[in-house]
Amino acid sequence: MNALGIAVQAEGGPPLYQQLFEQIAGRIRSGAFPDGYRLPPTRALASQLGLHRNTVVRAYAELEAAGFLTSTVGRGSFVKAPRFAEDAPSAPAPRRGLPWRSMVSEAARAEPMERFRRARRASVPRGAVDLTRMQPPAEMLPVDLFRRCVEHVLRTSGPKALGYAPKEGFRRLREAIVEDLARLAVPCAADDVLVTTGSQQGLDLVARALLGPGEVVLTHASTYSGALQVFAATGAHVVGVPSDEEGPDVGALRRLGARRPKALYLMPNHVNPTGACMTAARREAVLDWARDAQVAVIEDDYAADLELDDAPIPPAMRALDADVIHVGTFSKRLIPALRIGYLVVPPSLAPYLLALKHTSDLGSSALTQLALAELLERGYLAAHLNRLRPFYRARRDALCDGLRAHLPRDVRWQRPVRGLSVWLELPEEVDPERVFEEGLGRGVLVAPGRHFAADEGTRPGLRLNFCSEPEGRLALGAERVAQAIEAVRQEPRADAAVVDVV
Repeated sequence: MNALGIAVQAEGGPPLYQQLFEQIAGRIRSGAFPDGYRLPPTRALASQLGLHRNTVVRAYAELEAAGFLTSTVGRGSFVKAPRFAEDAPSAPAPRRGLPWRSMVSEAARAEPMERFRRARRASVPRGAVDLTRMQPPAEMLPVDLFRRCVEHVLRTSGPKALGYAPKEGFRRLREAIVEDLARLAVPCAADDVLVTTGSQQGLDLVARALLGPGEVVLTHASTYSGALQVFAATGAHVVGVPSDEEGPDVGALRRLGARRPKALYLMPNHVNPTGACMTAARREAVLDWARDAQVAVIEDDYAADLELDDAPIPPAMRALDADVIHVGTFSKRLIPALRIGYLVVPPSLAPYLLALKHTSDLGSSALTQLALAELLERGYLAAHLNRLRPFYRARRDALCDGLRAHLPRDVRWQRPVRGLSVWLELPEEVDPERVFEEGLGRGVLVAPGRHFAADEGTRPGLRLNFCSEPEGRLALGAERVAQAIEAVRQEPRADAAVVDVV
């Protein structure tokens, strides 16, 4: 037994220095090694544990950096135990409970927010096929590429990377975003770009700038749930616009103009969840209507670069009208944890958005911005996308082949040419919520359409994501979804019962 009574796992565990750090730190926290306790010399402990001395030296250095040790040349390393106030209470003192539910604002209780609050992660059976997650699997995250960029930034711009960033974002990153958008045929200049902490913050800033309680915002009948929550938080009234195969119905927009909408939120390249893509002609027609009606158009291009086939992409709405607010992100095509998005905005709107951003977070992470700029400048995004597209294409095909083989013919769906999901339009008699419940029992997790519904009149459906499961499990998931739909179809309908009323 060594002097400290600890052991390390030579194979299959974390790095040896890290194991040593965790075990010594744990004993200090627990009080087993009291304040002032002298640790063995590094050479002696290394010999006792059968480790290289440098491993112990690094562990001690990490402990000292974390505040657990103090070392003096010639004297040794001594425990510096964390100190707590002697009179600190172990728990907050009891007090009367505030009526928090009644104190919450009306906006926070609006239906999309309530939907989110009521949602709970279902108790998923072990081994269930998860068709709800929309993030890259671990093997497709560009860990090594991003590590190189972070290390380079810390080496060359350390103090700058660890300080505050400008509210609008570093110009270096904004210029790199402009280059990236030029490749996507979205013309703009660096001064038009505002870096945000994810596209979700971008939507929040725009909503707070444009919308107030009771004001109307139009959107797809089924759309991104995060946008619905953002709009609800402002107190705005969200109205779904019916669509045909080309996009939002312009006739419906004209009729809804009587409600004096302030904004129109669209996902023209790939609607989340339905996968619909607006035609070029419909984009022009919608912009003509918005111009005449003085309605702000918000274009969300979350699926940029996620083309799975060679289908041509119509021009961005921002390319057709410089008054369009363009929302973008790197989460789906690169790294979700970056939390870096951007807005391309008209110059006269930018100061208001910057002021609102300052109240939110004082600026997005400097280190992350500079590392992303380095990654874009090195051309790593293109290399990453060359790996990502065929990977997602194979997964899409596996899911679609399974759906084609097993789904009933009256379930409508289309094979997506971009994006990460498939939308199933169910027959009227099939309740998506019941399919969700039945699917859970059969070992498959799906997203019911109510999470994406702008209003009560939205047609029922299911969203199936294909990015996070391997091909074999996607085929299995498709079969289980089909079985769940058939099981729900066979259930007796509530309105079929006959009740005698006397």
